[in-house]
Amino acid sequence: MSKIKIENTNSPAIIKFVFNHILTQNSFEYNSIEDANNSSLIQKLFHLPFVKKVYVTANFIAIEKFDILEWKEVQQEIKDMFTEYISHNESIFSKEKEKDNIEVYAEGTPNPNVQKFVTNKLLSNTIIELTSKADAKEVPLALELFEFPFVKEVFISNNYVSIQKIQEADWFEINTKIRVFIREYLQSDRRVVGENYRAKQVPTGSKKNAYTPTNDPTSKEIIAVLEEYIKPAVAGDGGNIQFLSYIPETKEVNVVLQGACNGCPSSTITLKNGIEATLKQLLPGKIECVNALN
Repeated sequence: MSKIKIENTNSPAIIKFVFNHILTQNSFEYNSIEDANNSSLIQKLFHLPFVKKVYVTANFIAIEKFDILEWKEVQQEIKDMFTEYISHNESIFSKEKEKDNIEVYAEGTPNPNVQKFVTNKLLSNTIIELTSKADAKEVPLALELFEFPFVKEVFISNNYVSIQKIQEADWFEINTKIRVFIREYLQSDRRVVGENYRAKQVPTGSKKNAYTPTNDPTSKEIIAVLEEYIKPAVAGDGGNIQFLSYIPETKEVNVVLQGACNGCPSSTITLKNGIEATLKQLLPGKIECVNALN
């Protein structure tokens, strides 16, 4: 029997309905009833005047509302709607439409040599950074992307691929080729990441204590700040920040910038005015500087 749990989120406008089974292997965002042509259930939601957006991924449906009522007034009614629908239908989607409804669009990033290709399909639950074809043996999607002569590096996270091109290539000429390739690859149901893929460990540096793993209370606070305040913004630009260590004696934080952030002309500004300033503000007296060790 299907069970549904209501969960609040950090945003008062968004609430989650968590199912006890997987709804989809993909990830969908709906902004209108027209977007929801692969699910009659989601279309029903948009008939409700307070529904602004709907997100579906893995085992939950998240709904964002307009500020015209409180969730406590309607959440049980929506839960009952979901329960009723699931009791009479095996899936909230038409299987054929779910497969065919894969979309890919390109976004610019602060790094002129990197573009972010976003899809409505979950690609990876882990962060994958590949700097050469040799590194991509267990990542089939990236392995084929490296066949394009203009692809220099590939970064995969959640529902997007960030691609760094060679200096000589022009996005105007290659953007469509990449976007079409990724869409057709995903529609073919081929594996994005191999079962044997293991992320490479950060290489040991020469700087003393730079890569020493730390598990002290301040390190945990730093990681929490990075996860909540920094990573979402960085991911929006097609990149990632990886915490390496905290050196109590000098109050230094060591990180690695990945994806579009690596090699970006504005990465120093981001590091000092964004990451370092945020950590100093939220952890007063505990942070002296933040170093990007790549």
